[in-house]
Amino acid sequence: MVDKPPHDWAEGPYRIRPYGDLVLREKALPVQEITDVERKLAADMLTMMYASPIGVGLAAPQVGVLKRLIVIDVDRNDPEGSPLVLFNPKIQSMEGETIKEEGCLSFPNITANVKRAAKVVVTAQNIDGEPIRVEGEALLARALQHEIDHLDGILFIDYVSGLKRQLLRGKLRKLQQQSQQ
Repeated sequence: MVDKPPHDWAEGPYRIRPYGDLVLREKALPVQEITDVERKLAADMLTMMYASPIGVGLAAPQVGVLKRLIVIDVDRNDPEGSPLVLFNPKIQSMEGETIKEEGCLSFPNITANVKRAAKVVVTAQNIDGEPIRVEGEALLARALQHEIDHLDGILFIDYVSGLKRQLLRGKLRKLQQQSQQ
């Protein structure tokens, strides 16, 4: 875990990629070594996540970097809380089932109900390269699954029924057009 950065950090060279950007469908590569470059990327990702009033997680592909790195802070308004920075995260186990509304920073103003496991166990490396195990339930379990999906080019709308996707088609098309500009 790392200290929660202040909300006014200067943004790095990255931007959140909207739906339609091809990088969101790519599979991220494992991080072989955690260097200052990766630590800076994680800090920049946290800054971008905190810049959104609703963001609780962000994956490196969402900022155009094909590395297996996610950041999550489900207690983002808790000054005592600490965000998770996970390199090479893998879901080791899943149990239960829950359906809740999800959104995504790459899909502004679009939400949908998504079925996810109610509890997950994830292994990863922390910002110092040490092995870490995270057990998540409720929002943390959902955020872990959502962000790890991004590392494999899977988007939350992939879990949405055909009918719901038809209803979202106009908004999705508009996002795709914006990403191509």
